[in-house]
Amino acid sequence: MNMDYTRFIVHLAAVATLGLSAMHANADEPSEAVKAMEEYLAFVDYGGGTIRPEQIQKDDWKRFHIIDARDQVQFSKEHIPGAVNIEWRQVLENRASIPKDKPVLIYCNTGSLSAQAGFALRVAGYENVRIIQGGFAEWKAQVGF
Repeated sequence: MNMDYTRFIVHLAAVATLGLSAMHANADEPSEAVKAMEEYLAFVDYGGGTIRPEQIQKDDWKRFHIIDARDQVQFSKEHIPGAVNIEWRQVLENRASIPKDKPVLIYCNTGSLSAQAGFALRVAGYENVRIIQGGFAEWKAQVGF
């Protein structure tokens, strides 16, 4: 068993234990995380903050803080010009480097992992986050400058 997987299992067990303790303390009262997700889902638009890359004019890309949520190896090979690399699992721990006063675009390869990262940021209070629908593959096929 590799160390990352072991750490994940230990973390998952700790979260589950804390969650169960909180549930048993007051089974009718949802946790703060659940409340935040409920509030978000009650008001999010149908698209969930997605945007297609071709909807952004070429000159407008520089207005955005662009996050490449893929791993460092993929980012090093190629990425959208101007993007910073924050792996999708690390967006919350790196949120201090993500502006709240500037629109944020986040992408991965296809849009699924960046959607999770975008969801986490929105629940954490970021209202300016958009996920590039189709991810890097779609950007490359449709825009690719």
